[in-house]
Formats: sequence, structure tokens, C-alpha cells
Amino acid sequence: MSSTAFDFIIVGAGSAGCVLASRLSEDPNVSVLLIEAGKKDTNPFIHAPAGVAGLAVLGQSNWKYNTTPQSELNTRRGYQPRGKVLGGSSSINAMLYVRGQAEDYDQWAALGNDGWDYQSVLPFFIKAERNDTFHNELHGTEGPLGVSSPSHASELNDRFIAACEANGIARNDDYNGATQRGAHILQRTIWDGERCSAAKAYLSPVLQRDNLTVLTNTLTHRVTLVDGVATGVVVSTQGKERVIKATREVLLAAGAFGSPQILQLSGIGEFDELAAHGISPQIELPGVGKNLQDHIDYVVDYRCNETHSSFGISFKGALQLIGDSIQWVRKREGRITSSIAESGAFFSTTTSTDRPDIQLIFVTGMVDDHGRKLHLGHGFSCHATVLRPYSRGTVSLASPDPKDSPLIDPQFLADPRDRQTMLDGARKMHEILTSEALLPVREQLLYPVDYRNDTELMADIRARADTQYHPVGSCKMGPSTDSMAVVDNQCRVYGVSGLRVVDASIMPTLVSGNTNAPTIMIAEKIAHEMKLA
Repeated sequence: MSSTAFDFIIVGAGSAGCVLASRLSEDPNVSVLLIEAGKKDTNPFIHAPAGVAGLAVLGQSNWKYNTTPQSELNTRRGYQPRGKVLGGSSSINAMLYVRGQAEDYDQWAALGNDGWDYQSVLPFFIKAERNDTFHNELHGTEGPLGVSSPSHASELNDRFIAACEANGIARNDDYNGATQRGAHILQRTIWDGERCSAAKAYLSPVLQRDNLTVLTNTLTHRVTLVDGVATGVVVSTQGKERVIKATREVLLAAGAFGSPQILQLSGIGEFDELAAHGISPQIELPGVGKNLQDHIDYVVDYRCNETHSSFGISFKGALQLIGDSIQWVRKREGRITSSIAESGAFFSTTTSTDRPDIQLIFVTGMVDDHGRKLHLGHGFSCHATVLRPYSRGTVSLASPDPKDSPLIDPQFLADPRDRQTMLDGARKMHEILTSEALLPVREQLLYPVDYRNDTELMADIRARADTQYHPVGSCKMGPSTDSMAVVDNQCRVYGVSGLRVVDASIMPTLVSGNTNAPTIMIAEKIAHEMKLA
């Protein structure tokens, strides 16, 4: 790095940071620095879509956070994998492209965030997207982010969709279109047979720009503040600490855990909490680290007799995997182009609204404990997720040492309304999985439970449910009248000049689906507005 000062410093090269770096550096008259704590995205498991299973087992490119004990989950500590690599969590996720519901964004606007209603954010979803299947006014075909439908989907998906239809959930091929409700083949951020992470889509094509610098293996400690102005960041590389100056702005894009941690380490947050760690308070914002929301997820696994149509551990499966891998290396085709999670459904557990409150994700393999517990044989699994939880958690400092993980307390199922929605959604999922359409391939449950017995079903949920990897909200966007708001509708941190937070942490409420596409949309929108200013 030849300079110690840049116009813009972006902290975190994940789904938002890569977008910001790419879009801001389009102006040749500004200098941009992108800082990532993790390594470059050279791991082959990142780029081979089915390699997501290997990433889960090996735990590579991953912060590997854990939660505090969760009282409603038998005091278990949940697992919170987050990307620690170029591309962030978009380099280790399951590559599902889900925008959420129009009502999600209209609610953001209703909470006082002007310009964040669905019609205002839709152009930025479209701007980002390059969709190979849906070509209409709701989708983009020329954006950086490749979105595709499976070319080698398992026949198990057809059985799952038929089972959904038999249980009153009609087929809806485009859940990112006019309506979300229905069963579908999933859209994925996979292009030309490879994962299309935010790094692949936005960063790799522009790395040659003279005005863009990317630092990897560099940990950000804090933002430097002078008289309420963000002037740069303190970072360390291989244990050596230094200060890098920002002449215009610092943008935190470190995610729902990293961004509030950096703010708190910088003296921005609730003063009593900062003082408890010996941190000199700078700007009092009690909302920093509050309002954490995440999707609670319950997985059901069945063994099955289909070795060809499912991923699993067997001699025959190993031979098939070798052939599949050779095909992918040579042609970028075949089953390795699968995200493994290939179909799903959205439905409502209540009759009072048609707006879905449960998401199902069907996986052509057994998934147990985030893929960290392996089982011999073949099978399929299904996730049930509460889309709009009422429970709220926190992200707080464990210590003033930036190398220490923050304390993450999602408060899963703390609100009884979430427990009821999960119970109703889980029961419906079990009914779908026991339907006649799956009978020819279905064998025994991996964890037997009588889903008709609410007490027994809730006990299974408490024993095994955990995150679906969608933490948001810990640096809430809101109007100045909201005492818990951290940023305004331009993602500018209240009380500080030259500092923004641009990532999933600014979402005031959790969207009804996966968060990668909405986070990319947020960064596209803010980058666009910054360039207009």
C-alpha cells in the first residue's frame, strides 16, 4: 500500500463492502480502500457451488462465532458462521437469491425511513441482478450478480413440490416476482457453474483500477474520531498496528456483528456499557448493538433410498462424487453446480393473512448441526424458518480487545408469538415431508418425533433449532426521533460526520427471506446516492 490516506475507507469486504468498493471506485477522481480481516477467496470449495458442504464441515473462511446460552433452546450456545474472506458471507452461504416481500420494505418506510419503500428499492435489486430465467419488469438481466436456476436439479425436488401442492401450497415459480407465496425451484447466485459471490460479481472485475486498494488479513480495531468527525481507522496486519486516514468518509460494512463491535470499540454506543470496558465514550447512541434479529431455523432429516438423487456418504456416492468433480473441473457442469438447497416454499400459518410467515428450504442431503455432524448413507432434509420474528437480541463487547468475539445474544424464541409460529410451521413441514409424493424414497427420520404432539414437537425444536444465518438490525436505521436509531436513511451515523454503516445491521426489521440480496441492494442504493451528492 503506497498511501496512508484515502478518500473512502470501507471496512469489510462482504456482500455490502464489495458493492461499495466497486461502485465508488467507478469515479476515477476518488481513492478507495477496502479492508478485509480474512484471506483472499482462493479456496476451491468457495467457487464450486456444492463445496458449500465442505465449507460447513471444515469451518474455513469463517469467524465461527457462538451465541450466549439461549434460555428457550435448553441453554444451548448457537453457532453463528459468518464469512471471513473476500466476499464475506456471500462466499460461504448457500447461494440462495431471495429478496423478501414488498411489505418488508414498505414497513421500513412506514417506520420513518423515507426512500426505502418497495418501489424505491426495486430499481436497485434490478440494477444488481443478471437473471438467466426471468426476464420482465421485476428482474434485471445486465447486473453484476449472476442469478440462475438449477441446470442439474435432483428429481427429489419435484417430489417435494408435489408434496407442497398436496398440502395446499400452490406452485409459484418466481417467488421474487409479484407474489412470494408458493412452492418453487430456488434461484441461486451461481453463474457459469461457479458461485457468484459479491467478490466475484463486483470486486474481481475491477481489481485493476488504480484508485482501488484492497487489504486482506487486516483487522480493523476502531474508527478514529476528532471533534465528532471520523478521520480514519486503526488496523493491524500480522499484529502490527497502524492508522489509515480517510479524507472524506469511513463506511463500516462489517455485518450485524462486526459493525456494532467496531462502533463500540470506537466509543460510540451506550456510555455505561463502554465505561464497563474502560473505553472512552465519544458519541452516545444507546441503539448500537440492540435490535438484533435473526431467523430461527428448525431442520428435519430423513434417510432415503435414492443415492443418485441425493448427496450422502456411501461407497457409491463417493464414486459418483469423483465423477461429478471431474465433470465440474472440465466443464463447470453437473451436480457440483448444485447449491444442494434446490427447492423451497413460502406459506402462512394463519388464516388472517396471505402474507407468508414461514419459509421452507428443501435440501437434497442430510443437514445436521450446520453440516458439522455427518451420517453414513443418503437422505434429504428440510428447514422451517420463522420469517418475521418478534424476538430481539443484542450484540455487545466481551472485552475491549478487537480480537475477541463479541457477545451475541439473539434471544431466539423469547417472544411466545415466535414459539407458536415455529410450532405451526414445523407441523406443516412434517405433514409435507410425510406426504405420499415422497413415500417412494422416504425412509426413517434421523431424529424421530411425533409431530402431532405439540409438547414433543416443541421439545425437538428446543433441542435442535438454531440460526438460518440472517442476523440484522444491530445498527438500526430510523428517524432522529427514534432514540434507538443508529443511522439515518442515508446510513449516516447519528452524531458523527463522515461515518456510515452500510450492511445488514441497518435493517430496522428483518426481511422475509434470505438477506444476501437485500444487503447487496442496500449497498447499491447508498453508493448511488453518495455519487449523486
